[in-house]
Amino acid sequence: MNFLGLESSQWIDIGISAVVLVVVPTLGRKIVTKWLIRLIQTIVGRTETKLDDALLPAARTPIYWLVIAATTHWAILRLAFLPFALLPFWTHFFFVAYLTLTVILLWRSVSAFFGWYTQHITEHSDPRLLTQAVPLLRRVILGIVGGIAIIILLGRFDVDVSALVATMGIGSLAIALAAQAALSDTISGILIMIDRPFRIGDRIEIRDLNTWGNVIDIGLRSTRIQTLDNRTVIVPNSVIEKSLVVNHSFPDTHYRIQMEVGVAYGTDLEFARTTLIDAIRNVDGVLDNKPVDALFLNFGDSALIFRMRWWIESYIDTRPMFDRVNTAVYNALRSADILIPFPQREVRIIQESTASTTKDYIDHRG
Repeated sequence: MNFLGLESSQWIDIGISAVVLVVVPTLGRKIVTKWLIRLIQTIVGRTETKLDDALLPAARTPIYWLVIAATTHWAILRLAFLPFALLPFWTHFFFVAYLTLTVILLWRSVSAFFGWYTQHITEHSDPRLLTQAVPLLRRVILGIVGGIAIIILLGRFDVDVSALVATMGIGSLAIALAAQAALSDTISGILIMIDRPFRIGDRIEIRDLNTWGNVIDIGLRSTRIQTLDNRTVIVPNSVIEKSLVVNHSFPDTHYRIQMEVGVAYGTDLEFARTTLIDAIRNVDGVLDNKPVDALFLNFGDSALIFRMRWWIESYIDTRPMFDRVNTAVYNALRSADILIPFPQREVRIIQESTASTTKDYIDHRG
């Protein structure tokens, strides 16, 4: 059957396309919302993380328009037999539409991810991660997505992007080499803010640098430490990441101190042990709920060596505590008549006889 120069099958295609073009925009949102989104919600509802719950609302609108674009594209392809179908134009048009909607979907998903991250993860991370690192990472990722989309779009329209890609690659390499130290410090700073090996106010020790002090600032590029002699040490974050860092404030400020003392050979070990423990326990600042030990460590050259260990409330009191404990231990050992020996060496001087010396002299002269 032929009507207006078109076969019946072609009229059927026109009718189907017309229905799709009218019905899908009208019912598309309900279809996406009630069917597709609910199906996705059912799947993600079984997971423990709340990240997918944050990404789903951000993806709803781009997914809706992707469905509209796909169905419209399908309907127009069914009309390819019409002389005014302009199929090449629609092919390029829907490619741009798909690419644009995909970029929007990624853009909204990245923004939703960082929004979720700042609400949930940063509760247990450094607050500066929210104000410094997160915005920087967000801009970098979105810039990469936008750059890739532009390159794909230009390539679609037969624009030679090889020179552009090569230029961008060389430029990126040059920037990376020139700013290698800064990039390394920045990445290390972000990792420090995420991992939180220390926080502002913690007392840390960077053993590779022989640096000890309180953290007063954590930036993207460097960390500032105030030493015990009131000097500020600025340490690049990349150096901290590669170094052994001891945090004396985590998990709490309780700190164990140890020192050694020697008593004379012949001293009763148990009496010496009891004397040392009692002396330390009576020192102001020693924690009563923590053990105090006096361990017989080894046999020294001139003394029996004991290692004493005790706990204090805060690492800040370390040096004053050494003074108080040393004083208490010395007085206790002195009162108990326990001798603290000093190193002794026996020196023997051997002299040759006068006759032997004279004989050696005559033999030498002869």
